[in-house]
Amino acid sequence: MLEGAKSIGAGAATIASAGAAVGIGNVLSSSINSVARNPTLAKQLFGYAILGFALTEAIASFALMMAFLISFVFRSQKPSMSLVIFGFSRSYRL
Repeated sequence: MLEGAKSIGAGAATIASAGAAVGIGNVLSSSINSVARNPTLAKQLFGYAILGFALTEAIASFALMMAFLISFVFRSQKPSMSLVIFGFSRSYRL
């Protein structure tokens, strides 16, 4: 059951890559539109477009990192008796 929830969480974390794809499309289409309107500013606008592309792509990278963390790093542990009996989220031993 926990593995299924982890798979759903990892899949939900990758939805951000669809938003990043839309954002990159908006950045590049705006860049092309701006260069078409004023070709003399092409070099300056290219720098802004690369910056916008990098910032938008960072969101997709963070989402991919979270999906990998959810899938491979966070391991499920067997519940201890204190979790079962008392409903504690963690078992603390003294």
